[in-house]
Amino acid sequence: MRLAESEARARLAAHDHAILCTVHAERGVDAVPVVFAVDDDDYVGVPVDLVKPKASLRLQRERNLEADPRATLLIEYWDRDDWSKLWWVRAELRRQGDASGRETALAAGLARRYPQYRDQPFVRVLVFRIVGVTGWAAVG
Repeated sequence: MRLAESEARARLAAHDHAILCTVHAERGVDAVPVVFAVDDDDYVGVPVDLVKPKASLRLQRERNLEADPRATLLIEYWDRDDWSKLWWVRAELRRQGDASGRETALAAGLARRYPQYRDQPFVRVLVFRIVGVTGWAAVG
């Protein structure tokens, strides 16, 4: 059953991780797990941090977004034993290139939300504008 937009947005804001999908020019969809923060003005922040090891601080998702600013954030809830609890929410996003004021506020939101980010160990925070939210749940 389709979720009302308000319910889909509430589930998005309450969830603690998601799959960020960008578009790679050759491979197509490029999906990676991420943590995120959502503000009250329909912006999403996804950190590029110094906490988790990386081969490079120039991530493929950023290169993808330079070529195509569209992205999707997908969250879901799965219960293998009770499918009446299944649900998902998909947020359609657009990368906001010049968003330094938003980046600062979203970095603070990430620091409040995740203890690992208390000291804001960010190289940068990718800022996205939510342009659409849809969702589905097995039970209303």
